[in-house]
Amino acid sequence: MRWLTLYARSRQVPASLAAVVVSAVAVWALARDGGEAPGDPRLPVLVLAAGAMAASVGLSGQDFALERTAAIRWVPRRAAHVLLAGTVVGAVLLSVQTMGEDMATTAFVVRDSAGLMGLVALGAALSGGQYAWTLPFAWLSFTFFAPPATSTPMRVATWMLLPPGTAAGTWTALVLTVAGTTAYAFAGPRR
Repeated sequence: MRWLTLYARSRQVPASLAAVVVSAVAVWALARDGGEAPGDPRLPVLVLAAGAMAASVGLSGQDFALERTAAIRWVPRRAAHVLLAGTVVGAVLLSVQTMGEDMATTAFVVRDSAGLMGLVALGAALSGGQYAWTLPFAWLSFTFFAPPATSTPMRVATWMLLPPGTAAGTWTALVLTVAGTTAYAFAGPRR
């Protein structure tokens, strides 16, 4: 159990978790305002993206040479880290929703949190843990300002805002989750 505590501290899990909870509560407080139309997916996507970006802080360790000496293989540990972080980000939003304001369905939260964590993991593998947040941030920014999705490429590009059960949204999130988690698990964060 001590190794788990040390691992969590080295990956800044307490700070990331605090940021995930604070962002979810802040957006929930904004949603209580009633300013957005019911069923508007932008606020829950904002919560999930902020949570994924906060979790990205822990995708690189403090010392590469020290991590190479670990007795436990890193591939399953890295994959578990990404999947667990995605689960926590989604669970925090679903927990905050129980306080009254229903912002998104469970299927929507699961799809988007998995896809966003896949994007974060892909960002860590491509540009390092310190810049892992840039991919979900850029994609979210594009999604918020993109024109309405009328073609399949545009549906793929705006997958975060599509209703749950939409094939383009589901497949895009699945591909991002698998590709990002696999790339990060096997390659690790870029140095």
